[in-house]
Amino acid sequence: MMIGKAIDDMYVSMLPEDAYPSDREQPTLKAYLTVIVRDADGNIVRVHKQWSHSPTSNFMSVLLPYNWYANTGQSLTITNTGGSSYTFNPAAGNTANPFFYPNNSTNYPTYLAMIQVGSGSQSNPYSAYSLAAPIANGSGTGQLMYGAPSVSSSPIVSGSSVYFYISQTFNNQSGGTVTITEIGILLNVDLWIPSAGKVQNIGNVLMWYDVLSSPISVPNAGSVTIYYTFTVNP
Repeated sequence: MMIGKAIDDMYVSMLPEDAYPSDREQPTLKAYLTVIVRDADGNIVRVHKQWSHSPTSNFMSVLLPYNWYANTGQSLTITNTGGSSYTFNPAAGNTANPFFYPNNSTNYPTYLAMIQVGSGSQSNPYSAYSLAAPIANGSGTGQLMYGAPSVSSSPIVSGSSVYFYISQTFNNQSGGTVTITEIGILLNVDLWIPSAGKVQNIGNVLMWYDVLSSPISVPNAGSVTIYYTFTVNP
């Protein structure tokens, strides 16, 4: 039992040492980007690394638990990369979980659609629902050939930290240099649509978005591999 008028009566020296980490301004979850560029011969010509700190409003919406929406009467609204918005309101009598893994019988057996790269930028990443100027998948001018995304099969433990990564490689067969200035993570989402009374696939949704601190140039016939690493208790 704590005796005193308020918690303010407690002396800091009474608290165990691990109650206040030495670097208390550091979050328990960190995310960072690693970009590795290779030339036509496979030689590494540049390594870029920066902190990633830009979850979008879509990400924050689905991060909150279903019960929060049900108890507060708030609605969950998700906007796909095409700009179409879909709203779910648990308080309106809908009892199913609004956010679903796509059915295994579809072409999207997991949430992850891709890491997408672009040549634009946005000043407010939180409100972004698509990249400013997505780079198309292909071998035409200004395009990159998108490889398959990869996710670590299970969380990786390193000391007291746990992390997982998402990676994807892009090949440049465009005939010229392609410059990347923005990167995002896209998920393919199934959502309960009240007006339809069923689960529907609403397409690709931008969940994470970053503007690079410096542009990345990918040489013709070269490649770039992008890693998103999410670490707990770094």
